[in-house]
Amino acid sequence: MNRNYKAHLALLLVTIIFGMHYMIAKSLMPVPFQPLQLLFMRSLGGVLLFWIFQRLFIREKVARKDLLMLAFCGLLGFAANQAFFYEGLNLTTPVDASIIHVVNPIFVLIFASILIHEKVTFIKVIGIVLGGAGALILILYGKMVNMSTNSFAGDILVMLNMLCYAMYLVLIKPMVAKYHASTILKWVSFFGFLYILPFSIKEITSLHLQSVTVHAWLGVGYVVVFNTFIAYLLINFALKTVEASTVSFYTYLQPVIASVMSVSLGTEAITFPKIIAALLIFGGVFLVSRTKKTSSRQVKANA
Repeated sequence: MNRNYKAHLALLLVTIIFGMHYMIAKSLMPVPFQPLQLLFMRSLGGVLLFWIFQRLFIREKVARKDLLMLAFCGLLGFAANQAFFYEGLNLTTPVDASIIHVVNPIFVLIFASILIHEKVTFIKVIGIVLGGAGALILILYGKMVNMSTNSFAGDILVMLNMLCYAMYLVLIKPMVAKYHASTILKWVSFFGFLYILPFSIKEITSLHLQSVTVHAWLGVGYVVVFNTFIAYLLINFALKTVEASTVSFYTYLQPVIASVMSVSLGTEAITFPKIIAALLIFGGVFLVSRTKKTSSRQVKANA
């Protein structure tokens, strides 16, 4: 299996992990955890896992000049991004959050073209439009979006989360070309935890551990191990091969994963609009990944 296929397989696994995270995180808030409490545990667990992993397997030093960028990426990708997401998800619904995340690839494409001069092709734009159309059909079909005051505030916070994540994907791309994924995440998670600590320390000291069930702790374990440690490693691995806009495009697949899970559990049925939506999304993924392959062939031909 070539590196390009491995990158897309990694992104598919990340999509499955992120798709399940919506439901798991929502079930943990506001009981037994407040958003900042869950964020503290996720950040602490993530930084410990990344530091242990990097210490055991990858002994690599980072140039001092790059620490400033990693610190900024820690603010965007771990602190602000996750804080906005959990606070927003606590107020709004997973459906509303998914709708907002649909526009993530568009912002990544804009940021990437401006900041790191990632080429925007006509085929890539068509792929993003197809994927966005499919995701919107899948998310909005047969659902009513809650626009109450709390939900609207949550939607705004999730929008800020999405913007931070889009900027993170773009700015971390040059770092990925220089360092191993675990080295980057060791520092990014460390800086992110430092930003989060002052805001969450009071919340975590008020946590009533006796009220937390085994089921809830398993949910926290999923958030720390899968949604933080494994997912971020896979994202950074994929960024070594594919463009930032391609990574963000897999956001469109999360509603597909959620629908497959719902059908398998018998809570939803397969319908014609869902089939059309899935075809649009997978067609968009094909066009975006094909753009990358075409570019690689052109580079080889010109060499």
